[in-house]
Amino acid sequence: MKYVVLLGDGMADYPSAQLGGKTPLECALTPFLDEIAAQGTLGLVNTIPEGFTPGSDVANLSVLGYNPAETYTGRGPLEAASMGIRLEVDDVAYRCNLVSIGEQDSDQAFMDDFTAGHISSLEAREIILEINQKIGSSQLQFYPGVGYRHLLVWRNAAGSPQTTPPHDIPGKAIAPYLPAGDCAVEVNELMQKAALVLKNHPVNAKRLADGKKQANSIWLWGQGRKPQIVPLTQKYDFKGGMISAVDLLKGLGVNAGLQTLTVEGATGYIDTNYEGKAKMALDALRFMDFVFLHLEAPDEMGHEGNAAGKIQAIEFFDEKIVGPILTNIGSLGEYRILVLSDHPTPIDLKTHVGDPSPFAVLSSRSEENKAAGYAFTEAYARKSGLVVSPGHLLMDNFIKNLGAFLAQ
Repeated sequence: MKYVVLLGDGMADYPSAQLGGKTPLECALTPFLDEIAAQGTLGLVNTIPEGFTPGSDVANLSVLGYNPAETYTGRGPLEAASMGIRLEVDDVAYRCNLVSIGEQDSDQAFMDDFTAGHISSLEAREIILEINQKIGSSQLQFYPGVGYRHLLVWRNAAGSPQTTPPHDIPGKAIAPYLPAGDCAVEVNELMQKAALVLKNHPVNAKRLADGKKQANSIWLWGQGRKPQIVPLTQKYDFKGGMISAVDLLKGLGVNAGLQTLTVEGATGYIDTNYEGKAKMALDALRFMDFVFLHLEAPDEMGHEGNAAGKIQAIEFFDEKIVGPILTNIGSLGEYRILVLSDHPTPIDLKTHVGDPSPFAVLSSRSEENKAAGYAFTEAYARKSGLVVSPGHLLMDNFIKNLGAFLAQ
């Protein structure tokens, strides 16, 4: 049996006036997602436990079959794992975004762009290495990642403050969302020192001349210590791989015992290499039992409030990833395909919410499918009456017991 998980990050949404009261999934042309939903089993999955922030870290831990209440320590350490950074017991890893702060030196400073104008990895690497050289130390170590997403490891950290994801506050004043509580003074001072390094930095000077937004600050958030996770490969005794452009999912994969499968041209944005991801998944399934393929683009479009862009990202996901895999996987033998959104990222809110998201499972064994004829939308998923909650039960049912879905 071959197992494939195809996840469109933040694909779910709310009905929007921008779209005549429809969701992006309802507006998008998705014949392959609809085929899986119609012929397979459609439902909702609740990936965000009560009391947890609705982030992709928590949501995808649930999707992979881990109870966040038992395994989640923060986003930073998951990304550290993907970058091969070893964490000791007393280390704290922070996600370190390069961001654009508007009116930076005033009381009206606001989060102008949490991606620093989607700065390139090459530009960002130069900036992060300079920050590490100027304010880093044996205790404070900055590591370049992909695009605007980077990492700070605070060795032998005394504590950890309360922090806010920058993608939760686009256009908002930053003052109420700066790190607070334990060690907040030190963390805020570090962000201020980095901002001084970035003033008149050559990369920013060139971006300004080119009419692009400048990476004029870092934003530290999502911190945590090394988690304790039992690998999926050990739990289910199979070999598996992770395909993603973002370090968070790669780190989750590393912790789950999955091999990182790198696709050239994968960007974590709408211009990613969709075809390359699909081909990599099919090639990997020739020698692996399980592949998890993650697409970041719908989430990025949701954060931008870009309705047309989100519809396009969903259609690309369907046409260039879901379609080729659905069409060709039968040549590899028996299979199950799981398609889903990890959480909604509504275009009208520009941030994550914790509502249940649609999922659908199609099995090559006809007796494992409900075949209710529904399309892959939020409304039809609700109509199905199937809700998997808590969400971490989904993976076990997908791998071991599809009959649990049919019984509901």
